[in-house]
Amino acid sequence: MTVQTTLRATEGGIPKSLFMFSIIYGGMVCIAGVLGNKQVSLGPLAVEAGIFPFLLLVILSSAVAALHGKIIADRLVKYGFIPLIASILLALLVLSLPPSPKMDVKFLDAFNTMMGQTPRIWVAGIVAYGVSQMLNVYLFDRLKSAVGKYVALRGAIAAVLSQIIDTLLFVSIAFYGVFPITDLLLGQMLAKVLLSIIMVPLLITFFVSYGHKLDGTDPKAVSAHDN
Repeated sequence: MTVQTTLRATEGGIPKSLFMFSIIYGGMVCIAGVLGNKQVSLGPLAVEAGIFPFLLLVILSSAVAALHGKIIADRLVKYGFIPLIASILLALLVLSLPPSPKMDVKFLDAFNTMMGQTPRIWVAGIVAYGVSQMLNVYLFDRLKSAVGKYVALRGAIAAVLSQIIDTLLFVSIAFYGVFPITDLLLGQMLAKVLLSIIMVPLLITFFVSYGHKLDGTDPKAVSAHDN
């Protein structure tokens, strides 16, 4: 199956679901690093808030793979590097510019603290994003032979495994040698696994169903991508 066949024209040659999901995906790539500056409490677990947009990235890439195939989902992930790197470069530019003398010092300090991440954290985010998202799409596609067209189950399994790898890469690259990372690794993995199990099945089912509605396709029909 060629990419041209996969991309069935709806408006301007791009399926409505792919267009909408790509916009949301790009926004989540940019906001994940910002929200990650806050840790939230989920019962006994403490988790950085960037996990929520990052799980949406996992869900959206899996939904695109279910609707339009692995080739298109892989491209979505690769194109995601563009807003990710562009947002980092723009943040570095803004941080390097002199602040207005009218700006309140406490707001300036808060901004610099939140946005002034170390190069190791920037690199960790880029590497973890690329590897974990590509792995998620790969696993979601490969699981067709094991669990068939059950996208919720495929999405949950792929999300759990890819989030474990994401945590290993990010925490190790960003903080290894800075402080002991074992507790952080275990805590983040546990939180991400639990959230993946809870959030992914429901949301991926919603996005795939909504994608069929946007594209005017029958969700009960067996997709060519699942044959």
